[in-house]
Amino acid sequence: MAIERTTMPEPATRACLRVERLADRVVATLDRPEARNAIDQAMIDALHALCAELEASPAVLILTGADGVFASGADIAQLRDRRAENARRGINAHAFRRIRALPMPVIAAIDGWALGGGAELAYAADLRIGTPRMRIGNPETGLGIIAAAGATWLLPRLVGDARASELLLTGRVLDAEAALAWGLVSSLHEPDDLLPAAHALADRITANDRLATMHTKRALLAPEEAHPDIELELQAELFESPEKFRRMTDFLERKKR
Repeated sequence: MAIERTTMPEPATRACLRVERLADRVVATLDRPEARNAIDQAMIDALHALCAELEASPAVLILTGADGVFASGADIAQLRDRRAENARRGINAHAFRRIRALPMPVIAAIDGWALGGGAELAYAADLRIGTPRMRIGNPETGLGIIAAAGATWLLPRLVGDARASELLLTGRVLDAEAALAWGLVSSLHEPDDLLPAAHALADRITANDRLATMHTKRALLAPEEAHPDIELELQAELFESPEKFRRMTDFLERKKR
């Protein structure tokens, strides 16, 4: 596992977000146990600060939650007092879009509840894995609002139009098996195995060429009308990369043995 091979992590605390920096990845733990990791303004500010770091020095990001909960949603006490001008600011939406656009892949390791804004934070990740006790969904309409931080455009890409409509219009919360069957998560692990499984994914990602990984993510996130031109330009750059020649030469040498 990557933790065993890297130098000692340097833990840091930013309000309600615990950040652990390893040699080739960052683990960020949502940590508001008194509110089941509900996403408040302080957590959004901490996520923006972390994004600034990862935009300047790209690394794989693992997002998880403390105490058996990913994130129970937005902080309802703060949300209740927000008005139209707050909605137009897109407080959560802009933070989650920034996470989605990070140069290197983002892995959401989901244990327990991931509701409302917590679910939308998970949707912003490139990869999602969970535990058998995970529960994920968007009950916003029951509170008189909509899921406005990414669910209405990300969920159709993840699970298809029909299933996204069912989730968002009914407020249904999926259990782990349904989330796996719908492709919302790619695998389930026991709670003690969740972070090791996330690190195993990060190991596989970081074993590959860094620039090719970043370019693959750019192509995956590009709008439909950008294809195939974006792949051709990104591939053209990679075809001139010394790392491409090194890796392909190594591959050919191994085949000779």
